[in-house]
Amino acid sequence: MADIKPFKALRPVADKIHLVATRSVDNYPKEDLSHKLYSNPYSFLHVINPDFADGKRTKPGSVERLKKIKNRFLDFVKEEVFMKDQKPSYYLYQQFKDGNIYTGIIGCSSVADYDKGVIKVHEHTLPEREEKLKQYLEICDYNAEPVLFCYENIAAIDDVINLTLLKHPAYDYSTTDRVRHKLWVISDKKTVELIRSEFGKLNAVYIADGHHRSASSSKLAHERAANNPNPTGKENYNYYLGIFFPEDQLRIFDFNRIVTDTNGLSTEEFLSKLKESFKIVHHKENSYKPEQTHKFSMYLDGNWYELIAKPFVINTKDPVKRLDASILSDHILGPLLGIKDIRSDKRISFVPGIKGMQELKRMVDIGKFKLAFGLFPVRMPELKNIADNNLIMPPKTTWVEPKMRSGLVVYSLEED
Repeated sequence: MADIKPFKALRPVADKIHLVATRSVDNYPKEDLSHKLYSNPYSFLHVINPDFADGKRTKPGSVERLKKIKNRFLDFVKEEVFMKDQKPSYYLYQQFKDGNIYTGIIGCSSVADYDKGVIKVHEHTLPEREEKLKQYLEICDYNAEPVLFCYENIAAIDDVINLTLLKHPAYDYSTTDRVRHKLWVISDKKTVELIRSEFGKLNAVYIADGHHRSASSSKLAHERAANNPNPTGKENYNYYLGIFFPEDQLRIFDFNRIVTDTNGLSTEEFLSKLKESFKIVHHKENSYKPEQTHKFSMYLDGNWYELIAKPFVINTKDPVKRLDASILSDHILGPLLGIKDIRSDKRISFVPGIKGMQELKRMVDIGKFKLAFGLFPVRMPELKNIADNNLIMPPKTTWVEPKMRSGLVVYSLEED
């Protein structure tokens, strides 16, 4: 049964929320990042980039850098940029983006659930990245960006969500990327107990985004427990920050591929080899987006093509091999283009489906890449089936929305 607990969040004071919470630092080009740091003294980017304040460079990931990050966060707390809630609470979050509305509950997931498999995974994690994130948590002592989880809709929790949405939110603001954010604090003891009890009936919770953060939290908890002479299992380090979306509140987008060259093949040779495994339809439209699974779009030499996988290509008995990402790798990227490992090969890059087919066309037309492939998005039942059977998806298979902002709600690993 799932253990999802309420907590006393550290969060920005209401009049500064629009200034504090930020997208992931990786989403900002260097010039935009500099502008944000210069123009906004309250941005959480100052915590993530603590060298900006004193101009003294430190090595990313070093102990020295991590200590500066923690101290910069503590400065924000001392300066009352952040406040701490006095009651264990859940936080209802709602995001409006591109015509979609996403609504989920922020709470803390259990490391024990992750270890026992109540929390289901569908991606491999890299040990070196786990270790890097574990050291971050060990020194900084907080979670500032929640892992995205999904769960089967629970009627009683849906009722709580719908009633809460009728109330005035603690935050309601829009950001410069035209996304609107709302947050409600759920601190009423009876409601909090109801939510925890209902979550406790879940047999499974699925990671949608945040596998490495989950794995690193588990590693940290085991280390701290081993060094704790009297562990109770209730210490803050036994939990980590998450946002829990009912399945119908998450959206899985396609995650598309762009490739620098055709591996020495002429266009005619490449198309000829493709015909062995795919039916090829030339599209005269300005773009083509796959409308169902096992169909792919391809943009090459100014032309859009529809690639339809032939029956022998589709392994109906293997839930991983029948994924479109696997078919593309096994029948095109590997054998025809010589790309054996999409995680390390420099000839391939990835474009999230939220940017549309036109972004694939643009990247090829400017000459940076030779060809592009568009995929049909993975569906939630496919993701759950793979996770339930302890299988692993190929890398870069799903792009999940919404994306959360850092510094919106912070979970401290230090004891209250």
